[in-house]
Amino acid sequence: MRRTAVSLLFLFVATMPFCSAQPAPANRPMTPAAKRPMTFEDMQKMKRLGETAVSPDGKWLAYAVTTVDLDQNAKTTELWVQAIAGGEPQRLAVAKPGDSGPQFSQDGKRILFLSSRDGSQQVWLAEFDGATGTASSARRLTSIATGADNAKWSPDGHSVLFTSAVYPDCPAITEKDSTGDTCNAGRDAALAASKVKAQIFTHLLYRHWNHFTGDKRSHLFLVSVESGAVRDLTPNDPHDVPPFSLGGGGGFAIAPDSKELAFTENLDPEPAISTSASIFTLNLTNPAARPVKVSTSHGGNFSPAYSPDGKYLAWRSQERAGYESDKFRLMLYDRAKKTTKDVLKSAKLPNLTAANFDNWVDEFIWSEDPRYIHFVSGVRGEASLYSIGIDDGDLHPFGSINGEWSEIHATPVRGHGIESVVGSLMTVDRPSEVFVVDLDKASDNRNEYLPSQLTHLNDALLAQLDLPKQESFWFTAEDGTKLQGFLIRPPGFDAAKKYPVKFLIHGGPQGAWGDAWSYRWNPELFAANGYVVVMINPRGSTGYGQAIVDGVNGDWGGKPYTDLMTGLDYAEQHYPFIDKNREAALGASYGGFMANWVLGHTDRFKCIVTHDGMFNPESAYGTTEEMWFNEWEFKGHPWDYYGKPDSENPFRKWAPMMSAKNFKTPTLVVHGQLDYRLDVSEGFQLFDTLQRLKVPSKMLYFPDEGHWVLKPQNSQLWYKTVNDWVDEWTK
Repeated sequence: MRRTAVSLLFLFVATMPFCSAQPAPANRPMTPAAKRPMTFEDMQKMKRLGETAVSPDGKWLAYAVTTVDLDQNAKTTELWVQAIAGGEPQRLAVAKPGDSGPQFSQDGKRILFLSSRDGSQQVWLAEFDGATGTASSARRLTSIATGADNAKWSPDGHSVLFTSAVYPDCPAITEKDSTGDTCNAGRDAALAASKVKAQIFTHLLYRHWNHFTGDKRSHLFLVSVESGAVRDLTPNDPHDVPPFSLGGGGGFAIAPDSKELAFTENLDPEPAISTSASIFTLNLTNPAARPVKVSTSHGGNFSPAYSPDGKYLAWRSQERAGYESDKFRLMLYDRAKKTTKDVLKSAKLPNLTAANFDNWVDEFIWSEDPRYIHFVSGVRGEASLYSIGIDDGDLHPFGSINGEWSEIHATPVRGHGIESVVGSLMTVDRPSEVFVVDLDKASDNRNEYLPSQLTHLNDALLAQLDLPKQESFWFTAEDGTKLQGFLIRPPGFDAAKKYPVKFLIHGGPQGAWGDAWSYRWNPELFAANGYVVVMINPRGSTGYGQAIVDGVNGDWGGKPYTDLMTGLDYAEQHYPFIDKNREAALGASYGGFMANWVLGHTDRFKCIVTHDGMFNPESAYGTTEEMWFNEWEFKGHPWDYYGKPDSENPFRKWAPMMSAKNFKTPTLVVHGQLDYRLDVSEGFQLFDTLQRLKVPSKMLYFPDEGHWVLKPQNSQLWYKTVNDWVDEWTK
């Protein structure tokens, strides 16, 4: 159910004042009347921060901002530029609405971006004036028939690397022969014109997340900035290079001398059952060169990045094959010695002994000083910044800041030659904004440390809203394990009153609630109409060490269920304003499975909302696409357990359908037709069962959504239906 990247998947949204039509900056705040609860319409008016880029001299920030037009059911992205030292943001003049992916060249004199202004998405270049922050003379660089994505400059500025999905059996596209491009264009045109839409499958992973994969595969291409000549670097490869990642990004890097490429690829003949992606390098100076595998782990290996001096190649790595939620380590490859080491294996963190850092590396960047790497790691409901010395293993936190970091960049200069980190930072009560951290101010004492906020996208709107702070609490599970929970009080809270509860269950199962904003499951919006929101991080949650993460494997309805109930018990006992007789349970993905499990194992909730949840693990195995997930979590295949009692068969032991005779709680079922992680049949089976049992129930079905509800008006209907259902049974 889960796909990471971590970070776990961050939804980037930030805040910043834009010219006359935008809200006033933080230093010129509006003076609102009394603050009010947030509405869905307020949330849709918020400007959402997308990709960010920092100029090599550390002076300019480029970023994408998406606005939502609820009436038109549309989203529009625009590109902006702002001086990091301060000043008003300005639109990137050469960009048009819908453009994305800004990237500065290494000399800071040009900027690239992706644009579909002429039809298909292509790479565009423009001149950039580092004195004024303005761009001019935009021109299209690529014209490849299959379009371009994930564009990245070569350090020497002579080439751009990008990805494009092509037919592997077409001739390879080379600098001297465009026959392959003609072949791809013809195949696409024939497919579009054909009256027959049937497909023939000869392999697994024939559909993925929300689309059928078809015959195309992602390849890496290199285009010359001077001539526009394009070369396929992975010609005729039947695999996706790099493999699909929910977190996006290219999954590749170019060495500082621009002579070598590093990339991720999964060569398993059946990728539907494998997470074993490897890191390869390719000599770019020799067209006949073949990729060389440099990673040794049997698990997944991702996000290669060269050190500034070119001596090392680092990447995120997992040990165990087939387990997408294994610990993400930070591996360092010495290019001359051809040796690899786990940088964090013996890390020394203040107040911790060596080897005690047991959380994931969600993303990382090299420092300008090649002796250090900066990274983000989820820890106890936050996604914090750290720096590690690659030689001495000294690990330093960048203070203790509430919130979750992502999209981090190292900058060489910040006023006095001090290296800084620029990144997106969000909290549960504030969408993502861009902040800058001066490393000389990094301190373990939070009272001595504050980052500087660069952007203020939504200041005027946020100033009007009553968004209560999230509170953390710890409790003891049945087996003595210490676990964490969170609580948000309703706006206008009155301690003398009793409030109903929305009990949110996170997905994954290897995920976590934390200090993070979301547009899909927003705790502040759930609290806004008079509810206490309670969230528990049970077994399976990230940020508490790998043993807690692994604690859900093969035990889906066991300890994670008792952890959730024990955590809610604790909240009821310690927060007297909770009305334990008016509680609703809501969950999606694994949270939807757990909502289904709760349905058959307790009557404590007045109602349940289950979104994209697993109801029948045996049928879910046969209708999912990433089969490695089910095989790991349920310890094999359904047929491995035939003839054995249900108590020894994880596919039936942890099947919510097996407890259907206990179903009594009114339940809202939500599912999307395009959800191929958990097929819509899981929702239909549950709803049909509830109807036959005459349990009060309703189903919200989206024919045009996948695992998530993303279209603005669909999202509006989702929130209204969910909140109305909970109100009906708890108020």
